[in-house]
Amino acid sequence: MASLMENLIEVLGKQHEAYSELVELSKKKTPIIISGSLEELQSITDEEQLAVDKVNAIDRKRTEIMMDIANVINRDATTLKLNDLVGLIQGRPEEQAKLEEARLKLIAVGKELKAVNDRNKDLLDNALEMVNFDLTLVQSMKQAPQMANYNRGAVTTGEVYGTNLRRFDSKQ
Repeated sequence: MASLMENLIEVLGKQHEAYSELVELSKKKTPIIISGSLEELQSITDEEQLAVDKVNAIDRKRTEIMMDIANVINRDATTLKLNDLVGLIQGRPEEQAKLEEARLKLIAVGKELKAVNDRNKDLLDNALEMVNFDLTLVQSMKQAPQMANYNRGAVTTGEVYGTNLRRFDSKQ
């Protein structure tokens, strides 16, 4: 069990490093989003994908170790959480402290990653709103204005310049 705990603490440290790398990439993405450089954004997104792949590989390893620990302590692997494990190893204060520290570091880096990604999402949403505004503006500039023609009920007919041209009819 001691080696499993050491492996878990080591994997949690690697997971913290991988998430910290994602945080740094997300922070680098913020000024790129603001500047609107699509090439740089694509490049940083490719780097992020590699980092996410690394996180996923480490997470699979962590899951395997947690399953092994659950088997050793005769617990259900699907419901065993890191917080529960910290409480279960009260007889080993040194391992408990290391495990709790690793857990708290992961929580902190997760919150930081969420905050940075939320900010980037808001920036992207604003950029998309501006693009939609520009598209709407360009489309409306191509549309001709309505004529001030009214029918007998003093209601505008809604005719647009250039669409209802009455031309000379040679058959008359």
